[in-house]
Amino acid sequence: MAFDRFNDVGLRYELSSDGDIPLALVHGSWGSHQQWDAVAAALPDGYRVLSYDRRGHGESEQPPGQGSVLEDVADLAALIETLGLSPAYIAGNSFGSAIALRLAVERADLVRGIMLHEPPLFPLVAGDPAATIALQNVGTKMGAVIQRIESGDHAGAAEQFMTELALAPWEWRQLPQAFQRVAAENAMTFLDEARDPDALRFDLEWMTGFTKPALLTMGEESPPQYAPVLAKLAEAWPYAERLTFPSAGHLPHVTHPADYVEATTAFIHRHQVQ
Repeated sequence: MAFDRFNDVGLRYELSSDGDIPLALVHGSWGSHQQWDAVAAALPDGYRVLSYDRRGHGESEQPPGQGSVLEDVADLAALIETLGLSPAYIAGNSFGSAIALRLAVERADLVRGIMLHEPPLFPLVAGDPAATIALQNVGTKMGAVIQRIESGDHAGAAEQFMTELALAPWEWRQLPQAFQRVAAENAMTFLDEARDPDALRFDLEWMTGFTKPALLTMGEESPPQYAPVLAKLAEAWPYAERLTFPSAGHLPHVTHPADYVEATTAFIHRHQVQ
């Protein structure tokens, strides 16, 4: 692992030294680069893989004051440019995929293709009657998680978020203790993200300028709030490919890494040979 400053923030990152196909992996809330370890290890020869701890996560620094998703986008751009990966394929999970999507529409020159798993862009479907109940449940559960963080119960907040908004309870219990510990340590950064007014804001018109390969994925066992968001993105992005991971949920790169690698490499191969 390396540690350098990007945008005046110290970021911990890992970059494989060989391969002609650059691939940047962006973790979601509560996580760290370690969520991608099984995927990075299973990728075949030929990939130059970047994984990193987003600001405020893992071993990266958290600047004082209210953060913004725009800073996360700028960090990803700086990593890709500074490390000589441009243009790169980018795979993002959850809030990490919202960051990757923002980068794609703002700096398409840095992107070869993009793979997004269940971005939580819920404002996109706020007026959709079919999504009303799911979004109400999300709001209620998110409020409870935030209260728990504010009370100081970071471990309890992490478990509650994962078991009620991301994973099945049995999946959480089977995850390594290191994964659970990192999630608890990142609770205050999640609170910062929840207070960012721009965090989940996205305008579908921004997508019109991005015409490079795109893959939208979801888990067969994922909570119901993500499917309407993906449907809305696919409607505005008709050429984007779609894929559902059987028996997986919100974190397929963690729970089903072999399936995730297969889908990712197949997508990239299809567009490398075109």
